[in-house]
Amino acid sequence: MNLSELKTQFLEYIEIEKGRSVKTVENYDHYLTRFLSFAKTNDPKDISDNLLREYRLWLNRQSTGNNKPTGATLKKKTQNYYLIALRAFLKYLAKRDVKTLSPEHIELAKVGERHIDVISEQELGRLLQAPEGNSLKSLRDRAILELLFSTGLRVSELCSLSRDLDLSSDEFSIRGKGEKVRVVFLSEQARSAVKAYLDKRADVEDPLFIKINKECGEGEDPGLTRRSIERIVKHYAIKAGISKKVTPHVIRHCFATDLLSNGADLRSVQALLGHANIGTTQIYTHVTDKHLRDIHKNFHNKRKK
Repeated sequence: MNLSELKTQFLEYIEIEKGRSVKTVENYDHYLTRFLSFAKTNDPKDISDNLLREYRLWLNRQSTGNNKPTGATLKKKTQNYYLIALRAFLKYLAKRDVKTLSPEHIELAKVGERHIDVISEQELGRLLQAPEGNSLKSLRDRAILELLFSTGLRVSELCSLSRDLDLSSDEFSIRGKGEKVRVVFLSEQARSAVKAYLDKRADVEDPLFIKINKECGEGEDPGLTRRSIERIVKHYAIKAGISKKVTPHVIRHCFATDLLSNGADLRSVQALLGHANIGTTQIYTHVTDKHLRDIHKNFHNKRKK
């Protein structure tokens, strides 16, 4: 079979057998299509160390697009996405006994330590209080912000919620990345904000968070999209006088750092965030640095003078 046919079968395999999301499958399709376009071959045997070397050089020199400064190239992290997709494809070919380059020949580019964007406790407080008034829109937006901070939900997970959310309980299950189900918890503030918003609604739409009045065009899905929620968060961050870029994911960061700084253990935070690997959660451990400094100061080197 040729590479194009094998790519199609691989994408079907990761969607059906591996349970990857449609978005992940689309991303893999994009990365592999670019590789095949570069390789200019349909024969798996033509994928060699030399081709891989040339492909990595090509990736490293690719422009990021028209909206970036002249000369800006793909970040190492982005290049790694292409390489991860290619390595997964080669693993699939090896499993099918197709003769091609071994996936072990692909090494990812080294990237710098990941830094997370957070806002201060005072800035977070101003953000959560920014939606004012009792209009449906204000109540909706307040519920969105409170729910994001209370649960640490990803924005895609927030968009998937329906209005039949059981507010008599302080917890509910959510299906996250990789179709994995986890439990998240509602603070009293979040539960009150969502209840006030739902009590004000007079429609019969199913999504928990819907577009209001002019936000929804005729025939459009009434539910808020990821982009819509990002715009809402950005609007209230500006209103709250926060100069940093604030996104739903920044609020998720605040959720994690708030737990850790108040004594939660890393494994519990991993479970609450829905991280498959604890290494992903460890990026938040910087928040415990001050606590460690205090311990060192109070307990180290207590020799009598």
